[in-house]
Amino acid sequence: MTTGLHAPLSDGDLELVPLTKAHRDGLRTACAADPEIWAMFPYSMLGDAFDPAFDHMLETPGRLAFAVLQGGEVLGCTSYMHDADNAAVEIGGTYIHPKLRSTGANRRMKALLIDRAFGFGIGRIEFRVDTRNARSMAAVAGLGAHLDGVLRRNRVTWTGFVRDTAVYSLLPGESR
Repeated sequence: MTTGLHAPLSDGDLELVPLTKAHRDGLRTACAADPEIWAMFPYSMLGDAFDPAFDHMLETPGRLAFAVLQGGEVLGCTSYMHDADNAAVEIGGTYIHPKLRSTGANRRMKALLIDRAFGFGIGRIEFRVDTRNARSMAAVAGLGAHLDGVLRRNRVTWTGFVRDTAVYSLLPGESR
């Protein structure tokens, strides 16, 4: 795995830092700010589900999780899921506090992650989005990512819902 992918990133007051146990309580608070959004995630980060999900982010091989900070406050998380065999990464597991939405923070975060990945020679970046999440699909398309297709009924979420997943890709030289 390219360890340099998991180094801190920043754009002004917005920081992405490797997720550690020290971020647990701040992320718990941030995730609780929008309980309705978790119905569209494959997993929950609410209540009793938070600690196992947080630990999973830290312990999953190939997952490089980041805490999203603004002014030192934990306001979300995002990850690279690294596929070294195919020189690809998925950017996903992204949650940001409602107060960061519609501020450009998500685009800034994604630009940092995209530029870092391509700078390390990654040849393909993927985004996988629940098709019920129109806001996220529009944000990914706004980065210039290409809709490769929809995987129908491919993932069972923590609620038992069987979701369809839109798969987008971005290649070096494509807009962001």
